[in-house]
Amino acid sequence: MSTLGYAILGLLAREPLSGYDVKRRMEERVGFFWSARHSQIYPELARLEREGMVTHKVIEQSDRPDKKVYEATSVGLKDLKEWVTAPVDPRPARDDLVLKAYSLWLVEPEEALALFREQEQRHEEQLRQYEEIWAWMEREWKRDLERLDSPRFASYAALRRGILYEREYAEWCAWVAKQLEKGLGGKSPDRSRRRQQASR
Repeated sequence: MSTLGYAILGLLAREPLSGYDVKRRMEERVGFFWSARHSQIYPELARLEREGMVTHKVIEQSDRPDKKVYEATSVGLKDLKEWVTAPVDPRPARDDLVLKAYSLWLVEPEEALALFREQEQRHEEQLRQYEEIWAWMEREWKRDLERLDSPRFASYAALRRGILYEREYAEWCAWVAKQLEKGLGGKSPDRSRRRQQASR
């Protein structure tokens, strides 16, 4: 099964959802660590249903078209449980900003400073949003956050990873920007000379 399939099952294990609701949950609850395009979700739901992982029922609506509401089957839940504890294959990191940092020596500090300050601000803003959700969880869910068999604990654990990631990334961007600002005070070597000095 695809990772997207497991992401959908993880949502449906919590509550029955329409395809539209799955899309919204992907954006709101899972978006900081997993993303999927709208065009991927409905075909994946259909595939999961063909394989017996989910089932649906039609909900009649008087003011709008009827909707399909999906839920995980016992087969889907069994497969999801097995996947949760299966070993994770390491994946090579791909980060464009870090790749740019690797070649910073080729440009003048002022040319890169705005980029890293903007990225610092973006990650700080995301961090603030996650910390607001964190505070809301602690206020509203209280003891459920300590129950290891609760989906609320699992959501709390995943959000903590997002907070740590955004905090560390913002700090790294701030550090790079600070070094670039220091470089503005002195004379920078000629760029062609820098290229000749590259050893790796």
